[in-house]
Amino acid sequence: MTATQTPARNAAFAGVLQRQGAAVVLVLGLIVAWFAFPRFGSADNLRDLALQGSFLAVIALGMTFVIISGGIDLSVGSNYALGGVLAAYGAQYGFFVAILLPLVVCSAIGLINGLLIARTGMAPFIVTLATLLFARGLLLAITSEGATTFKIESGSAILWLGQGTIFGIGVPVYLTLVLFALGGVLLRRTGFGQSVFAIGGAEQSALLMGLPVVRTKIALYTLSGALAGFAGILTAAYLQSGVTVIGVGTELDAISVVVIGGTLLTGGAGTIVGTLVGVLLRVLIQNVINQVGTLDSNYQTVVSGAFLLIVVVIQRLLARSRTR
Repeated sequence: MTATQTPARNAAFAGVLQRQGAAVVLVLGLIVAWFAFPRFGSADNLRDLALQGSFLAVIALGMTFVIISGGIDLSVGSNYALGGVLAAYGAQYGFFVAILLPLVVCSAIGLINGLLIARTGMAPFIVTLATLLFARGLLLAITSEGATTFKIESGSAILWLGQGTIFGIGVPVYLTLVLFALGGVLLRRTGFGQSVFAIGGAEQSALLMGLPVVRTKIALYTLSGALAGFAGILTAAYLQSGVTVIGVGTELDAISVVVIGGTLLTGGAGTIVGTLVGVLLRVLIQNVINQVGTLDSNYQTVVSGAFLLIVVVIQRLLARSRTR
C-alpha cells in the first residue's frame, strides 16, 4: 500500500462511518434490546415503536432538507402544535377543511420563513425563532390560552388518518414511509435536491453556477412548515383532539434525529434514510428506558442529549480526518 493510498482509504472509511454509524448503532441496540427485554420483540411493542416514531419522522423529514441547505427551522414545534389544533377545529366543517386549514396556515408560516431568509439574508435562527413565537402565540389566541380544547367527533373521517390500521399497522406509519420515499426521490433525483446540496455546500458557488438559490430556500422552508402541519394533523387524528401542550421542544428533537442520522449541521451532506434511522434510534432509546422501568422518564432526554453530543463530536472528528 502506497503512502497516498492510506489517507485516501482512511478518508473513505471516515465517510462511510459518518453516513452509516447510526445504522450500526441501531442494529446493535435492537439486538441487545431483543434479548435483554422479553417484551421488546412482541408485535404490539414493535407496532407501538413504529407509530410513536412516525409523528416525529414527518417533522424531521422537512428539517432534513433545511439542515442540508445549511439552515435551521426552529418554528416546526409550534407549527406542529398549531396544525393539530387547526385540524381539530376544522374537523367540525368536514374532512377537507380539517386537512387544508392546517396545511395552508403552516405552509404560509414556512413561506414567511423562506421569504425573509432568502430575500433579506436574515439568519435562519432569528427568523424561525420569531415565527416559533408567532405560531405559539396564534395557538394560544385560538384556544383562549389553552382553556379551549377542540375535540374531534367520533365517526369523523379524519380519525382514520391517526387511528386507522392496515394489516394491523397504524396508517401514520404507512403515510410516513410514503413521504420518506417521495422525499428521497426529491432529494436525490431532482434538480431541486441538487440545489439543496449545492446551497449547503457553498452558497456563493451555487449562485455563480446559476442555481435558483432564493427559490429553493423559499420552497424548502415552505415544505418544512407544511410537513410540521401535517404531523399535527396526524397527531390530532390519533388523539381525537387538538392538544395545545404538545410541540414544546419538538424542534430540538427533530434537529437531534437529523444530526444523529448523519446529516451535517454545517450543511451540504445528509440522507433521508439517515434521518429515519435517527428517529428509530431515538424511539429505541425511549423504549429501552421504559422497559428498564426503574429510570425516570426524564432520563430519556438525558440519554438522548448525551447521545447527540457524542454524535456531533464524532462527526467533527471524522470531518477533520477526511480533510487531512
